[in-house]
Amino acid sequence: MKLTKPDISRIIEMCWEDRTPFEAIMKNFKLSDKQIIQIMRKYLKRSSFILWRNRVRGRKTKYQKKNNLKFLRHQSYDHNKHR
Repeated sequence: MKLTKPDISRIIEMCWEDRTPFEAIMKNFKLSDKQIIQIMRKYLKRSSFILWRNRVRGRKTKYQKKNNLKFLRHQSYDHNKHR
């Protein structure tokens, strides 16, 4: 699957969101864990990638199997509101 710049931007955004599980990214973009990590490694600065990996390592909300919450994705109240 060929990813566009907006797709890559959205994947990175979803990866940084605390409550968006990797399964949601995999479902929307047909990517594996390994492919998601490769995208993050390629498009982030090295220091940002290391910060992200340390942040998500072991985080329960990033994997639906470990997460007992019933949602796939959190959306804030003011998400996509025009100002």
